[in-house]
Amino acid sequence: MEVRIACIVEGQGELEAVPILVRRLGQRLAPELTVHIPRPIRIPKSKLLRQGELERAVELAARMGSPVDGILIILDSDDDCPAELGPALLARARQARSDVPIGVVLAKREFEGWFLAAAQSLAGYRGLAVNLRAPADPEAVRGAKEWLSGHMDSLHPYVPTLDQPACAAHMDLDQALQAASFGKCWREVRRLLTGASRTNTWDADQGSAAQDQPL
Repeated sequence: MEVRIACIVEGQGELEAVPILVRRLGQRLAPELTVHIPRPIRIPKSKLLRQGELERAVELAARMGSPVDGILIILDSDDDCPAELGPALLARARQARSDVPIGVVLAKREFEGWFLAAAQSLAGYRGLAVNLRAPADPEAVRGAKEWLSGHMDSLHPYVPTLDQPACAAHMDLDQALQAASFGKCWREVRRLLTGASRTNTWDADQGSAAQDQPL
């Protein structure tokens, strides 16, 4: 069975990284499904926050070639509070297309914070230090891209369009769950892929990822 998920992202790196990540989660959570992801729609967060822009993006995503089974919106929270901005964005998205299951995930600070959480699995990869370890609180780090560059060899600074898809393909998914917002991503992808719930709700408890891990 094929499941078609349309994605809305904000950065160039996420155009390639998000489909990779969603397919990996699909293989882990619902291996019986074939996950098809059209090329994501990329719109800067600053534009998406404007009234009408998210709604247009959601409408476009819902019409991508054929009916979609779900829409996944992944953005960096930056300095915004995910528990406040997430529900607001979901409400707007639902108003635009209440007939399509929608998931909203805000990576706390940055998408790359998930790589910091899974740093040990990326040690020695893409020029990263062989003794790389995750910081104590990965999502508290401001400037995750700079953190990664600082732990790479001097000839290979972090380049999102190259390294983000590669790290998304290589990182250990269980290690990444040390980042609570990745747990939110895990649950939203599972819901969209398996149809566990057709009600669009915001899970405010981003710290309860462990309960949704496969045994």
